[in-house]
Amino acid sequence: MMPIKINIKPISVNSVWQGRRFKNQEYKRYEKALLLLLPPDLKIPKKRKLEIRIEWGISSKLADIDNFLKPFLDILQKRYSSTFNDRWVYKLVVHKKIVAKGKEYIAFDIDRYDE
Repeated sequence: MMPIKINIKPISVNSVWQGRRFKNQEYKRYEKALLLLLPPDLKIPKKRKLEIRIEWGISSKLADIDNFLKPFLDILQKRYSSTFNDRWVYKLVVHKKIVAKGKEYIAFDIDRYDE
């Protein structure tokens, strides 16, 4: 089956908002915690085309699967700034799994993307 193709330039989240956006306190706490929890020695392929596979373990069935992507990728970039840039991501595989409240998690891996 042929995928649906629509000839329009995709809009970036950076283009969606008018004016400057600021990190709120919840985001700052999340960023700080995640930066501490991410492994210091994560092996990121040197090839500059990457595939990231992510599983969100979340407790809300109402949560949109894509709402977590931008903050997570930005924090990965901040943590691994010398070896990772989210502009090198060519493929994302994202999975949402519903878990009990208090059992939320993020599982991910980064690999080379070979077209």
